[in-house]
Amino acid sequence: MCSPITAKPPEALSVGAEGEDVKPFTPETAKEIVMSLQQPAVFCNMVGDWPALHWNVKYLSAVLDGKTIEFRIGSKTMDLVPQFETRCSYVKATLEEFLAWSSGQPSCLSGPFSCFEYSKYWAYADYKYIARIFEDKAEIFQVKWSDFGFPGRSGKESTLWIGSEGANTPCHLDSYGCNLVLQVQGRKKWHLFPPGDTSFLYPTRIPYEESSVFSKVNVAKPDLKRFPEFKNTTAHVVTLSPGQVLLVPRHWWHYVESIDPITISINSWIELDADHEARVEEAITRTLVCAIKSAESPGDEDIWLNPTEVEATSHEINLQYLNKAVSAYFKCQKANVSEQTRPSSTEAERVTSPSHKRRKKQVGWEPGGCKLLTHEFGSSTLKAEKFQKIPFGPHLIQVLPQPQETSSTGAVKSDYRDLLHENEGGHFGKLHCTRKQLAMSNDCETPANQMDSDGSPNASQTALSTNDLLDCLVNPHVISLVAQLLLERAGV
Repeated sequence: MCSPITAKPPEALSVGAEGEDVKPFTPETAKEIVMSLQQPAVFCNMVGDWPALHWNVKYLSAVLDGKTIEFRIGSKTMDLVPQFETRCSYVKATLEEFLAWSSGQPSCLSGPFSCFEYSKYWAYADYKYIARIFEDKAEIFQVKWSDFGFPGRSGKESTLWIGSEGANTPCHLDSYGCNLVLQVQGRKKWHLFPPGDTSFLYPTRIPYEESSVFSKVNVAKPDLKRFPEFKNTTAHVVTLSPGQVLLVPRHWWHYVESIDPITISINSWIELDADHEARVEEAITRTLVCAIKSAESPGDEDIWLNPTEVEATSHEINLQYLNKAVSAYFKCQKANVSEQTRPSSTEAERVTSPSHKRRKKQVGWEPGGCKLLTHEFGSSTLKAEKFQKIPFGPHLIQVLPQPQETSSTGAVKSDYRDLLHENEGGHFGKLHCTRKQLAMSNDCETPANQMDSDGSPNASQTALSTNDLLDCLVNPHVISLVAQLLLERAGV
């Protein structure tokens, strides 16, 4: 059996006449790739001069000087159910304590990790905004996303991930933007699935958090009896090594696992024009999920809010949020029209804004921040249309689908689709489906294990829960159609 595709370690950078590193892509070209490529790819030889590439846990521990951060604790025993954040334990510890625990030192017998044997558990300090945990440590902010065409974007707009072997993020898609991920220490294995596989991944909004659509399938150990359609997915698998940068395009599903004793990653979510409509979709989803889950009787209450969400917001607040998102959408539409009628600004004048992924709890973001997005990306989409040939090679490696014989489920795969321009014709970077496709979707069918031998639903096993209702009601395809109808009504 062939092993999954692994990007090769970075080659030595060439050196220019003045002794400076010569990167394989200019910032302009790198940005065109990021903004136009609709399949995952790995950049090599782009970050050799970044100070962050020399980070390790010992160094970061010294910089934090005893400051504690929160770690998510999960079991290394593989279950058929994903280890959502609502199913994990949490401890606050210093990086020095984490390093001692992951090294098996006796001092951990009385520390914050004392209840978690290293051989049985993993720890993950995930989604840690660098600006928040390092505050005024200027040396940590030297993450030069300007090399990828995003001037002004640094560590202040980046997120840090530190994990032990086995630490993982459940399979999900991000509602906003695309994602650039730098591997600093250790290796991580990425399982990515295209947006077209959404119905095969059984999407759910429980646990709920804004901007994340989770899969009910444990990709590492899929339960094909409960989720038979998962066999139709097309997995793209890559092992990311230090010095490499992975591009995760918009709405690509991903399950990520640390495969070395300690891993460090840095990422930044890149805003896109399509995010304005996505915020309307997220506002609709929040309104429906909060209204329905809050109406449950106390006895039926489950842990439906992800720890990243502070509390269930009221219906009145959610309606305000929805109206602001709709207003921001139309404001940006008008701004884009005006932008196209004026000469484009120079690259040096462009301003970047921090990602809104998971920032609601920490910053209290409200929809309406259109100006920076339009200013930064107003002409990027136009540039992408002119970018005809992606320069794949040793410096830009495609993350190809697994061969049929190496499918994680052993299923026969359909022919690989060309994803570079699949969203042309008015659907750039947007999840969409026809009404016929929606009507025939398998997302809400009765599972095979709830059918009698004659094919009829088993009366003793067909009781539907609130979460079953929500899985259908806030399915990404349904919400996309509702958002389109709502925007049509609001625009009249």
